[in-house]
Amino acid sequence: MADVMAAEGWRDAGYEFVCIDDCWMAPTRDEHGRLQADPKRFPSGIRKLADYVHSRGLKLGIYSDVGNKTCAGFPGSYNHYDLDAQTFASWGVDLLKFDGCNSDTLELLAEGYRRMSLALNNTGRSIVYSCEWPFYLRPIQQPNYTEIKQYCNHWRNFFDVYDSWSSIKSILDWTALHQDSIVKIAGPGGWNDPDMLVIGNFGLSWDQAVTQMAMWAVMAAPLFMSNDLRRISPEAKWLLQNKEVIAINQDPLGKQGYQITKDKNFELWERPLSGRAYAVAVLNQQEIGGPQNFTFPLTFLGNGLACNPACAVQQVLPASRDWGVHSWVSSLSVEVNPTGTVLLKVVAL
Repeated sequence: MADVMAAEGWRDAGYEFVCIDDCWMAPTRDEHGRLQADPKRFPSGIRKLADYVHSRGLKLGIYSDVGNKTCAGFPGSYNHYDLDAQTFASWGVDLLKFDGCNSDTLELLAEGYRRMSLALNNTGRSIVYSCEWPFYLRPIQQPNYTEIKQYCNHWRNFFDVYDSWSSIKSILDWTALHQDSIVKIAGPGGWNDPDMLVIGNFGLSWDQAVTQMAMWAVMAAPLFMSNDLRRISPEAKWLLQNKEVIAINQDPLGKQGYQITKDKNFELWERPLSGRAYAVAVLNQQEIGGPQNFTFPLTFLGNGLACNPACAVQQVLPASRDWGVHSWVSSLSVEVNPTGTVLLKVVAL
């Protein structure tokens, strides 16, 4: 994957991490209590792998768990936070995904997430810290996002993504339902993580893949792909490497987008961007029939200010197209395929 990322434009598009998930480790710690790599899967060890990934101009991400065991039953980091952080740093790891399985109490869960954050910082190595803290809290208590952002760089709120439309739809529905509590906290240094992009696998139609890419950009999501880059279609590659979409996702203002209206099967979302611009997504949740039109007044956008007195409208997805200049009092009519999304960039003039 690292070779393909370096050779086929992924790194240049901005994808810089190769991340290993659960099951990379041996079933027991070594005689010094340190985590060790599975000798069959990683015979040369993680340090050697990190060096290789770094030689390709990329970074390495690894996985551990706040509890006694990982979700798949391998050794967890409970009571080993400092040692594990030092181990990861000594290997040259650049990102830690820290899961929340097998923690006895919510107090221990929270304490573990805090302690691993401090332990990572104490290594002196810059390591991105990806948490599942709010997801494991949520069934029982409302997460304190101010505190979570203090310790984590991004955090999962909802169930794992699957390679299916119903999974993407459930993540979007959940996000819209909870936007009042999660949108305002997102920004540089800390992001809501709706989980991985599954574009380039088998479960999504083209329109659904466009929807995931567009909506993840609007939600200011960390863009991690879960796919096999050796077997990806040219269309999926074009979508995932689309510079205009990635620029929206990575906008320096760092504000997360939100749903502004829902009308039958249509959803209208916006995301404030730098340079007095907005990303606007029109999502058609209808799953049967053909393309349908959705018309809305431009005064809906940016509390009425996005197009005042006029704006230039550029379509980004499903294909790049210039829609010209529109006045503040006009409406836009957008044709959207079932389960598809049209992504626009609106710039005030």
